[in-house]
This record gives sequence, structure tokens and C-alpha cells, in this order.
Amino acid sequence: MKFKFLIICIFLTSCGGGGGESDSASGIAGPPINPPSFSEQCIDAGLNIERCTFTHNGIERYYLIYVPSNIDQSSKTPLLFSLHGYGGSAIRNIEYSNFRSIADANGFIVVFPQGAPYTSQLVSSSSHWNSGGWTTGSNVDDVDFIDTIIDQSLSKHNIDSNRIYSTGMSNGGFMSYHLACNLSSKIAAIASVTGSMTFETYDDCNPSHPTSVLQIHGAQDTTVPFEGNTTLGMKSIPNSIEYWALYNSCNSDPTIAISDFFEEGYSIQFDYYENCLNNVSVELVLHSSMRHTWPTSESLSYSASQNIWDFLSKYDLDGLID
Repeated sequence: MKFKFLIICIFLTSCGGGGGESDSASGIAGPPINPPSFSEQCIDAGLNIERCTFTHNGIERYYLIYVPSNIDQSSKTPLLFSLHGYGGSAIRNIEYSNFRSIADANGFIVVFPQGAPYTSQLVSSSSHWNSGGWTTGSNVDDVDFIDTIIDQSLSKHNIDSNRIYSTGMSNGGFMSYHLACNLSSKIAAIASVTGSMTFETYDDCNPSHPTSVLQIHGAQDTTVPFEGNTTLGMKSIPNSIEYWALYNSCNSDPTIAISDFFEEGYSIQFDYYENCLNNVSVELVLHSSMRHTWPTSESLSYSASQNIWDFLSKYDLDGLID
């Protein structure tokens, strides 16, 4: 939690505007007012995972953080946020994303935050990320929640602050876009799986640096349709990708490659928007048979998790890493 202090200047004799006793009358400032202390409780959940809980804007929130046992604490370490989908959980996200084994092999830390419950006139869910669209009625500040976790992680681990990334499935993908727009000073690059941008994220997006974006989507996804969903406030996938290609000043027309899997009866199309500012990249992976799911090599001949890390790890806040 960030606390900002407003120090009212002392004029020549007194800050007070009227009568009454004041230490400032003798030129002595009163004692400083201390902010409420930040309190976080972390417990060992086993398997190199900690469960950390704190109160954020009056709501008890928590996240799981995975620190590989082979991490070199003397070296700066990248940090990856993996955000679950609408109604999902951090624990379930650990299971299907399989980022732990990739973190072990590549030396980075993974945070799995837990979304807050959400109830509105239209929908009710055990968890959500407030990224606009169908979550517009939420009063949860998830940008600041993630920002707080970043600050806590920086204070406890030797994190490379130039290499903080976000990815997520569905609502977690929407939130990753939202972070790229609203926490751009700290988020180097993002990847979305079956997510997109909400109308609010799209309209109010204000990134501060060229940002690499990877979108993985299924042509058969009816939950977050490729063409978008006006009723639920979802931009189409082409709209979202074109936004970042334009913002990053990439080539307007992508380089397209297609992998055919004839025996399986599907194909995967790769759209690469190249020659972007700071050598960042915008990429779309469109699977012809994929529905609303997190693809793996076994299920759909494409490992989202491995490809996400291979993509994100090439970039920092300044663009392509030399």
C-alpha cells in the first residue's frame, strides 16, 4: 500500500489561520503524523509457495508467490504475474498454467493473485478482476492491488524492476491489458490467453512506453468471441491487436505464418506486427479449433505457457533486450 504525505509549508510565523495555541508560534513544528502501518502476513504453503494476505481498501486480499529453490538471490530476477479467469482461483491457475516448471528452468518468480468476489445486477462471481466491461460496477481497485504486490515483492526479493510482466486467461487476460494501459510504468510486456480489451480499457488506455503484446485466442471461443461482444463491453481481438500495433508504430500489415496439423484437423495462424518502436513486437496466435481454454502441447499442439515466457522474457521497460 502506498501512503503519500502532504506536508503543509510553514509560513513565516504560523501555519494556523486563527487563534489558539500552536507550537508553530514559537517556530517549532509539531510531531509528524505517522501513516497507518502496512501489515502483510505470509505463510509457507509448501512446494516453494507462500500465501500472503493483507487488507486492501477494506477487503482482505491474498496472493500466492512461487520462488524457485534454485533462484540466485544475488542476481536481479524477473517477475511474472499470472492472473486467473473470471470465477477462477489462484490455486487453479497454478495447476493449469504450469509456470512453476518454466520458472525453475528459466530463473524467474511467479505471482498468482486472487481476484475479489463480485456481485452486480447482471452477474455474480466468486472472483473477478475489475477491468471494465461486464465488471464496470465493481468498486475494487485491482490496479492498485497489483501495484501493492509489486512493491511488496520488490521489498522482499531481488526483483528486476525493468522486467515485470503480466499474463492471464480470460478476465485475467483483460486485466493484463488493463495493467499495460494503467500501470505501464511498471509492466514491461503482457500476454493474454482468451482475453481482450474492454471498451473502458481501450478508450482510456494511457501507456507510457512501447509495449510488447502477445494474444493467444481460439476461433471457436464463444465466451470471448474473436469478433468481440458489445453487450459485455468486449472489443474484438483485431481491435485490441490493432490498437497496440498502432501505438507501437509497427508495420500496419502483419507477417503471417500458418502451421497446419492435417491429422488433427486444425491449423494455427501467427500474425507478427514488426518494425515497432524500441523493437517491441505485437503478435496474434489464432488457433482454428481452440475454444475458451488454456492450450497445451498435449491438447492443442501449442504450449501457451512456454510460448508466453519465450515471448515476454525478450523485453524490458525499454523494449527488446540487447
